[in-house]
Amino acid sequence: MRRAVTVAASVLDQAAASLTNIAVLVIAARTSTASGFAAFSLVYVTFTVLLGLNTAYVGQSLVLVRGEDRQVGAAARASAVFTAGAAALAALPLAAAGALAGGPTGHAFLALGAVLPLVLLQDSLRYCFSALRRPQLALAADTLRLACVVPALLTQPHHASPGRLVAVWGLSALPAVLLALALLRPYTAGRPGDVRSYLRRGHLGRRFVVEFAVGNASSQLAVLGLGLFASPLAVGALRGASTLFGPLNTLFNSVNAFGPPLLGRLGGKRATGRAAAALGAALATVALGWAAVLYVLPDHLGRQLLGATWQSASALLPATGSQYAVMALGTCALVTLRVLSPRATLSLQVVFSLLSVALMLGGYLLAGAPGAAWGLAAGSALKAAAAWTKVARTAPERAPAPDQRSTEPLS
Repeated sequence: MRRAVTVAASVLDQAAASLTNIAVLVIAARTSTASGFAAFSLVYVTFTVLLGLNTAYVGQSLVLVRGEDRQVGAAARASAVFTAGAAALAALPLAAAGALAGGPTGHAFLALGAVLPLVLLQDSLRYCFSALRRPQLALAADTLRLACVVPALLTQPHHASPGRLVAVWGLSALPAVLLALALLRPYTAGRPGDVRSYLRRGHLGRRFVVEFAVGNASSQLAVLGLGLFASPLAVGALRGASTLFGPLNTLFNSVNAFGPPLLGRLGGKRATGRAAAALGAALATVALGWAAVLYVLPDHLGRQLLGATWQSASALLPATGSQYAVMALGTCALVTLRVLSPRATLSLQVVFSLLSVALMLGGYLLAGAPGAAWGLAAGSALKAAAAWTKVARTAPERAPAPDQRSTEPLS
């Protein structure tokens, strides 16, 4: 019963977080002009990359920690302190570059620099609660985040500038941050964590950062490059199409954030693999069903969701739906590998993520934004097939303990 409650709270928490992202992008699209939403999308892609780097370096290593509550609490405290400091450092060049660039896009990047510590810390605290096996506390904080950001953005004037929208989005995270810190305090008080462990050679998060850099970040940066050097409207179309699949991101994020602790307790490779495969098949079916619903959505309803961006985003739905279906299978395979052998995923991510970027860019050169979307789908399919092949060939290894996760070599 307790495990069922934990799983339910985990899914609901990710639903709240994903719904927040969907609401932010939908409201921004409806409030902005097409060019304004393109600028907002560039900033949001940048935030997504920074969030992914922090999740890889801090969050993914944290959820692999096992031990007594006191040990895990100390690790959670160290992760929160490290995230706050790293986010403050990363905010400085963003704000400086935005101030120098000027214009709507520059002001939006300046606003992102101002709010980056808040939004990164708010999201990273979810992994603290995951490691502590208290997803219901993450749900409380993320629900408050949703309840604050939606009315804050809805009150903004029509055609509000991208910088204003970014600032409002970021500052609305403050109540959720304060609540999450208050809820976390009983599990971390008097348990000083070793923040320096994140800077030591051999910290497992370094490997996960490399995986993210050649995986998610490479494709996100390629999309960002399309906006800066080719067509900003293509970025808006790709971002708009992916926004429509936000409910799927809810489930994928649940698998990434809370899957390793749950799968790790199943007791063996066969049981873990079967559970992950069944979950992947179920998620892929849901993705295809959701794609079908969106494909038959009347245009007037689509315009209510994405405003002027709907016309370009709707053309990408078949490709994006296919991508999400195979991403479901690939996500479950990668999580399985992370449980069985955390070091087994790096080479896979390097090869197939770079291939995905090449396919996306090649598709864009051949057929514009639809070609780029189909390129991403093809890359995701190849990665999923390779990941499950590697699951079948990988022997389990011991998961890191709290005092081992930062001292094991990366080789």
